[in-house]
Amino acid sequence: MAKNDSCWWRPQLMVAGVLAIAVMAVLAITPARAGVVVHIDKSSQQMTVMVDGTMLYNWPVSTGRRGFGTPTGVFRPQSMARRWFSRRYYNSPMPNSIFFHHGYAIHGTTELSRLGGPASHGCVRLHPAHAAALFDLVQRDGPRNTRIEISN
Repeated sequence: MAKNDSCWWRPQLMVAGVLAIAVMAVLAITPARAGVVVHIDKSSQQMTVMVDGTMLYNWPVSTGRRGFGTPTGVFRPQSMARRWFSRRYYNSPMPNSIFFHHGYAIHGTTELSRLGGPASHGCVRLHPAHAAALFDLVQRDGPRNTRIEISN
């Protein structure tokens, strides 16, 4: 082989190509994991919960009333608390809280008659049993595998 012959790199390219094909094959047979997707539609006051692309739940919620908007966007849980009380609003109970943005949370409520319409100071309120089920689901799959989408 001549000193300036550049054929020495061909075996390395071949190995890299075989490795790339092997990785793609493993990814193709490994099922995609979408995790938990929580979609909150403020206009319909509904929450849809999907796990790995399959809808599990569709629940009524209460988002922020006039003057107390619930933020829109895509979020991840920042922290979770099974038992929490609002320091800002009269020590109100916020069971099964999933905090997602600057103090805003998804949590249970005792004001069941208000579900299905805007009523909160910006948090997303749920029936206590639904909040517990969601909390357990997010805890099981992990906050990193959970996506919270809030739309108008």
